[in-house]
Amino acid sequence: MNDRNGQGISRRRALQLGTAAAVAAGAAPVLGGAPAAQAAPRPAAGPGAGGFARPGAAVRPRFRWWWPDGLVDPAEIRREIDQIAAAGFGGAEIVAVHHSIRDKSVLDPAGHGWGTPAWNAGVEAALDQAARRGVTVDLTIGPAWPAAVPTITPDDEAAVQELAYGTAAVAGGATHDGPLPEPVAAPEDGVTKRHLVAVHAVRTDPANATRKETGLDPASFTDLTGRVAGERITWTAPAGGDWLLFAYWRRGSGQRPESGPHSAPDACVVDHFSRAGTRAVTAFWEARLLTRDIRKLIKRAGATLFEDSIELETHALNWTPDLPAEFRRRRGYDLMPYLPVIVRLKENTMFAYDAATTSHVRHDFWLTVSDLFNEYHFEALAKWAHSIGLEYRAQPYGLETDAIHTAAILDVPEGESLGFKNLDDYRALAGGRDMGGRKVLSCEAGAYQGGAYNTTWDKLLRTMGGAYAAGLNQTVLHGFSYATAPGAAWPGFAGFTPYSGGIGFSESWGPRQPTWRHVPDIAGYMSRIHQTMQAGKSRIDVAVFRQKGYTKTGIGAGWFTKDGVPLGWTHQLISAPLLDLPSATVSGGRLAPDGPAYKVLFVEGDRYSGKECTLPLGTARTMLKLAKAGLPLVFLGDWSAPTVPGLARDGENERLRAVVEELLAQPRVRNVTEEADVPAALEDLGLRPTVRYAQASTLLTAHRRDGRTDYFYLCNGKHAETVKPPVAAIDHEVAFTRSDRKAVPYRLDLWTGETERIAVYREDGDTVTLRVALQPSEATVIMLARGGHAPSATASEAELRVDGQRLVARATAAGTYATTLPGGRTVRTAIGAVPAPVALTSWRLRVEDMTPDGVKHHDLALDALKPWPDIPELADVSGIGTYIATVTWSGGGAVLDLGEVFDTCRVTVNGRRLPPVSVLYPSVDVGPYLRRGANTIEVEVATTLNNRLRVADPGVYGGASRQNYGLIGPVRLVPYGEAVVRAR
Repeated sequence: MNDRNGQGISRRRALQLGTAAAVAAGAAPVLGGAPAAQAAPRPAAGPGAGGFARPGAAVRPRFRWWWPDGLVDPAEIRREIDQIAAAGFGGAEIVAVHHSIRDKSVLDPAGHGWGTPAWNAGVEAALDQAARRGVTVDLTIGPAWPAAVPTITPDDEAAVQELAYGTAAVAGGATHDGPLPEPVAAPEDGVTKRHLVAVHAVRTDPANATRKETGLDPASFTDLTGRVAGERITWTAPAGGDWLLFAYWRRGSGQRPESGPHSAPDACVVDHFSRAGTRAVTAFWEARLLTRDIRKLIKRAGATLFEDSIELETHALNWTPDLPAEFRRRRGYDLMPYLPVIVRLKENTMFAYDAATTSHVRHDFWLTVSDLFNEYHFEALAKWAHSIGLEYRAQPYGLETDAIHTAAILDVPEGESLGFKNLDDYRALAGGRDMGGRKVLSCEAGAYQGGAYNTTWDKLLRTMGGAYAAGLNQTVLHGFSYATAPGAAWPGFAGFTPYSGGIGFSESWGPRQPTWRHVPDIAGYMSRIHQTMQAGKSRIDVAVFRQKGYTKTGIGAGWFTKDGVPLGWTHQLISAPLLDLPSATVSGGRLAPDGPAYKVLFVEGDRYSGKECTLPLGTARTMLKLAKAGLPLVFLGDWSAPTVPGLARDGENERLRAVVEELLAQPRVRNVTEEADVPAALEDLGLRPTVRYAQASTLLTAHRRDGRTDYFYLCNGKHAETVKPPVAAIDHEVAFTRSDRKAVPYRLDLWTGETERIAVYREDGDTVTLRVALQPSEATVIMLARGGHAPSATASEAELRVDGQRLVARATAAGTYATTLPGGRTVRTAIGAVPAPVALTSWRLRVEDMTPDGVKHHDLALDALKPWPDIPELADVSGIGTYIATVTWSGGGAVLDLGEVFDTCRVTVNGRRLPPVSVLYPSVDVGPYLRRGANTIEVEVATTLNNRLRVADPGVYGGASRQNYGLIGPVRLVPYGEAVVRAR
């Protein structure tokens, strides 16, 4: 666009400055960019009542805190708690992690390992100092992951188990006379015992073979277990065809926690599917970790028990001793005849019956494992944690189990930015959280492979922006490393770097990082997102039913992911157990009216089983009750002959079909055969999203309702990884449905904490329409709440702000600007001469150069801005640079547009530090701080440590490319003029 003096201002820059020149008459206002110089009083509602500006510790981001086991100094632990609290973070999660140290003996596992008195002394210091500083320390369930204790061996029945199998080929009519087949997968080190579970014979059947699996004839199954004598068997195969003789052995998998040993003896991973495995964990904690002082401090500091990734790795099949009995009790039939199609080798199934039988039996097997996992591990640990004053947070995925259900059990379910493939992975856990009546969905954030000492805050915020829209509302940064460990090179011990000799995962945030000086600004930004996203209750348009409650799969919700989200629809994924929860009631046509209040339940075929139209019979009956209570349902696919997802009992599929037939006949139920027909079904039911836009958009939204106040988090980001081309700037109208027809819109600035009354909007019953403009990954919050009387407009050619009882117009060019008032009257406001933008090119640059030998200083004069690698004195420098420029000003307002900055920055004008500057689009309104005559502008820029480490430790970091540090610009002062809109 061009201003009226002929000075060009790009649309992109105008949007991020928040000083866009005139938009067409009749348009609503632009939101985004720099805050107004003067904010209206905050209304008394939710975050806008004051907590938004300075969020409490409970909603601040946290760190994963890596300790080299118990080789820590309590005094240093206290210092690090102070550093975390002073930087604006809400706490840390202690975990024994030291992948970077190859020689674990230097850590002294016997004297300073996990669970030793030295470890406990560190934990006591952390909990005590956290209580003093008003922050939280979480305690990880074991060293690294998965959950493990040193009081069991791999042969113990409380240890993680596997079912290994061996086969021997026997031709028809031939006799096998000899030892049972040995397992095809050798046992892990330390596994010395095994227990024979069964011996079977099955004839091969090529008709049932798949590309990777040998076909078997289920009718030929023969149980030979009773004929075994001393691990030998004599058996003659029936004539005709080829046979396989199977032997199955239960044994420990021998799995140890990651990158050990962390203790002496080395810890062993527990059985996650049995009471015995859970008792091994709780018994160790009761005996060795919960000292008298730690018990007291847990209650004082409000700690949480945390369980990291459920990565139960085995070359065979996950197992537990009571699984056959549990299977029969829960599924109603014997698992043994189906073991041949259940067993695995290196996570792959090797044999198959007919497709339907194989698929349904495998479903039943993993459903049983999921039941055991949830009942004997998650529910039991949650109950125990509560008994000692802890909440329980966990990452409940990694196996073919119902993580959606688990998310309803946990106090705090957690996902991860590294492993999650798209936003639907978060939406799965969010569905369990909200139906379970929980508040928080946490995330292990920023674990970038190869990201050590080169990760920028810009990258992290771009990663997380969309995840918040999918329901995430707590961020645990990966991570903060304890200061030092034996043999650790500058800048100190890091949990994950070096990694296999090269650059490791993620960052070690903390005082060693140049950007740490600016981190309180970023912590405040994330805290305000959390504050907003934890207010009241989550409100979601659609519940998408999943026959299998997996996550970390990237498998989305069909039409709603691809087409619905771009139109404003919001959705979560739910699984069958959630419909049995007390929250699963219907009122006013909404499912879970006191929670997410879904407007419609969407049911499609099983996306993990070829979109087969399956439903558990009990779930179908529940859906029928919900439909009769007034809940709309939309079915996608051919539901004329549905089947139960597991192996059907006699008459079960017929009973299911009768229920589904009655269900589809209900007046608020629709069945469509193609995804393209979903919108028409929704329209026919009179349903619309709470947030709407006329054309497809990359805008992502999340809605929270607190009483009659609505909060809408908005982010311009990817709704799926398949979005192409890359996300561009958006600028369009958005219609919001408000809970209170007397509510008016406010904008909550996530960077500064300011709450401003929005000046330009339209009202129509329960709908408020605004114009939203956001750059890629840029975010804002719109609050609809009651407030005192203030003037407003329905459209304006200028940017408007509310100043008490006045409307003030702002523009970057002189002229007369039309404003349309709510009654339809148009008024015009004249803005006088506005100076041309001023380019700032001459700077003095003072650099604090962080090196292994301490901080060095550089003082340079620059006639033009350029990246540090292009300045010979700074080519390999990392640190903090202060850019100083002097500008003569004749008066009036201006926005300081910094252009490109690497990585974080702060701005000072005439010795006064300005409010925080967005890392994503750095610009700030300097109008209130400028004075006539000479003005000194300082821009403090902080970098990563990458460029210094390239030369300081080339063996690890030498392959990294230099990063373009510094204030790169172009930097401009963009003047604006203002005038009061004469509404009368």
